[in-house]
Amino acid sequence: MRRRRFAAGMGASAMLSPGVLRAQGGPLPVIGYLSGVSRSLTEGRLAAFRRGLSEAGYDEGRKAVIEYRFADGDYDRLSAMAAELARRPVNLIVAAGGPRAAQAARAATSTLPIVFVLGGDPVRLGLVASMSRPGGNVTGVAFQTAEVLAKRLEMLLQLLPKARVVALMVNPNTPSAADQVRDAEAAARVAGVRVLVLRAGNDAEIDAGFATLAHTKPDALLIGTDALFGVRYKRFVALAAAQRLPAAYEQRNAVVEGGLMSYGPDIDDAYRQTGLYAGRVLAGARPADLPVVQPTKFELVLNLGTARALGLTVPQALRLRADEVIE
Repeated sequence: MRRRRFAAGMGASAMLSPGVLRAQGGPLPVIGYLSGVSRSLTEGRLAAFRRGLSEAGYDEGRKAVIEYRFADGDYDRLSAMAAELARRPVNLIVAAGGPRAAQAARAATSTLPIVFVLGGDPVRLGLVASMSRPGGNVTGVAFQTAEVLAKRLEMLLQLLPKARVVALMVNPNTPSAADQVRDAEAAARVAGVRVLVLRAGNDAEIDAGFATLAHTKPDALLIGTDALFGVRYKRFVALAAAQRLPAAYEQRNAVVEGGLMSYGPDIDDAYRQTGLYAGRVLAGARPADLPVVQPTKFELVLNLGTARALGLTVPQALRLRADEVIE
């Protein structure tokens, strides 16, 4: 199996001493961890974040304390949670689980350092001045959703060359939803297919969306980028399988669960990079001076067993291109 990783852009400078923020025997630095999704569904990502934090010299409990706040998919709670963390106060806020968390943290404080991990363009979201020189108190890890979504559609159509209608499910509550729809429709026009857009922001709406799919019967389904969708991959895989609907996801774990294919960045590594950046900030680096980290390589994962069950033939060129093939 070939695995591709984010460009670290940090080197040995990430391994900094935690002594900058506290004197010997003084209080441990406190990280406020703000997430739009639930803790139970993000333990793998949290483990990756803590691994990066440890690599930077800040083991949780020994060198740093983490105050966790989870909105459990109710993005409207994020503003109050961010404000509460800013009042405590903490040494920095890590905003995870989607752009809304980062925006809530940015609205809550213009002085506390903020490190985000999100899918979307942080410049267009108003979080940083530029990717290379963020300015202000915010930086982090971002993977651009538009180009990735268009590429995912392209690869899905290689599996389904006769497809004419592809459904796209997006969460209307995520700031990049309109961009995802626009870019998917642009890519679909080039490919000569039509996009059926479904909007779902909670479990009931996801179920309702799949009920619509059962009636409209598109040729395939494209899952949009959203933190809420990312942690509900098992639900999506089960619902797609029940309808024998070929579906393309952002994350590998959906394909391991039985989904057809995925194309996107290594999410766990993104969280690890976020931990590294958080460590650098605790050690004295300014977010304004830390460029936003972007993925340079992406993973294509195919499930051949699912393809066979759907009666699909995987082109040899696509197999050779895949980073992982699940038999």
